[in-house]
Amino acid sequence: MTESTHHMTHVPMLDLKAQYMPLREEIENAFSNILDSGRFVLGENVASFEKEIAAYHGVIGAVGLASGTDALHLSLKSLDITSGDEVITTPFTFIATAEAITYVNAKPVFVDIDRNTLNMDPAQIEDKITERTKAILIVHLFGQPAEMDEIMAIARRHNLRVVEDCAQSFGAKYEGAPIGSFGDTSCFSFYPSKNLGAHGDGGMMISDNAKLCKKVELLRNHGTVGPYIHDFIGFNSRLDEIQAAILRIKFKYIDEYIAKRRNLASLYTSILNGVVQCPLEIENRKHVYHQYTIRTPLRDKIQQDLADHAISSVVYYPMPLHLQKAFDYLGYGKGSFPEAEAAAEDVLSLPIYPELAPETVDYIGRTIVKAVQG
Repeated sequence: MTESTHHMTHVPMLDLKAQYMPLREEIENAFSNILDSGRFVLGENVASFEKEIAAYHGVIGAVGLASGTDALHLSLKSLDITSGDEVITTPFTFIATAEAITYVNAKPVFVDIDRNTLNMDPAQIEDKITERTKAILIVHLFGQPAEMDEIMAIARRHNLRVVEDCAQSFGAKYEGAPIGSFGDTSCFSFYPSKNLGAHGDGGMMISDNAKLCKKVELLRNHGTVGPYIHDFIGFNSRLDEIQAAILRIKFKYIDEYIAKRRNLASLYTSILNGVVQCPLEIENRKHVYHQYTIRTPLRDKIQQDLADHAISSVVYYPMPLHLQKAFDYLGYGKGSFPEAEAAAEDVLSLPIYPELAPETVDYIGRTIVKAVQG
């Protein structure tokens, strides 16, 4: 493909239609089976999908929920985290991570990030632990596994619970073990743009603790312990049967999707290494590249140049959570988390999805090299 023909085609961040087309028949069949069955809520697809996801992660149970945000919220609730408690997390993440902490009336306590991984810096966690700290909520940002050994050791030393936010890291691994198999609970989002995405909202909590699974199972369905019998106040947060069916189909291909993402990422890195800061491939960790995020002082210029070539790119995230108006009440100001603030100024996420052509990645990479050298 020559540059001129390329120039005509818009390169999106994500092409969900390209993923759907080869699965179309399978998905439509699943669809009509459900419509024929008349079972639309908590049916066999949800139950089977839960078993499949639990097995994939080597844990006892999984509970399908309406969203990844609900998975975080109900996880914290199942761990009895409540008013007056503190939960340590990162300010450089999607707002849902910290929002969930506020839903249980606990206080988010931020820890700055490591500039190379963009994940929470474990070396700064212990300074933030007080007698009110109950848990560490880890985010594996963009598909890059966090420093699990160090974080789990800190949690054990201080008797803290660990919740993993795996919304962006389905299929990632840390020293051979699946991300999501470390925490007391782990949370996934199946939002359409995710590596494993539904055709609507969806989420899941997984745990190796049967009691926690049971608790979340009751919480997702109004605290129902028997027909119209409620022992406590719950929520309405069920993974939809139709979404579960679609996810089961895509799940069969997830390892293939991840391999393609990783190939495209290494192609980007081979072109961009030394030109911008590329995502790290750390020994014994498997990054799944939900996003391919570069860092460069020329971020705004590059983003403009890409746009001029009809290439999409997105800044995840332009404002760290501690500077958002929604979290004013926590009393953090500019300068509180210098690494997160620096990242917000110079990160840029490039198009990456399994169906993206390698020659398009090549074209995007060369466009960036020209922007930097020009």
